[in-house]
Amino acid sequence: MKINQQVISDFYTAFSQKDYKTMGDLYHPEAYFKDEAFELNGKEPAAMWHMLCLRGKDLEIEFSDVKEESENVVTAHWEAKYTFSTTKRKVHNKIDARFKFKDGKIIEHIDTFNFWRWSGQALGLPGILLGWSPIIKNKVREQAANSLNAFISAHPEYQ
Repeated sequence: MKINQQVISDFYTAFSQKDYKTMGDLYHPEAYFKDEAFELNGKEPAAMWHMLCLRGKDLEIEFSDVKEESENVVTAHWEAKYTFSTTKRKVHNKIDARFKFKDGKIIEHIDTFNFWRWSGQALGLPGILLGWSPIIKNKVREQAANSLNAFISAHPEYQ
């Protein structure tokens, strides 16, 4: 396994163990993260994983297909099973990830998943009916940002 693939394997192994410290240490200080709910920079991705690991009491992570696409790009597939804290609904999210590296650390991490599918599981009927719409997406993004900002305020190591 090549070095960048090993970084990603270590990242998801740490995630499956809720080891947010190791996850955060694998990010470059100038890291960028984006998915359907978050767009983050610097220490924010580490803070997000810390928050999600603490809140994910029943969180289960599986990963596969860690592949080096080029010298600086690795892709992976991962799946998360958890109870969405806001609605107490069970979610099984299937995510494809793309990573770029700088100085042996993750500098860019982009996760993609079917937001409509996720919102149907996490939000129930409103997600099923409106999960495709900007209204629901923007509301989820706003709530996620507010939650992370409150978490960062309570954890000075991320400020």
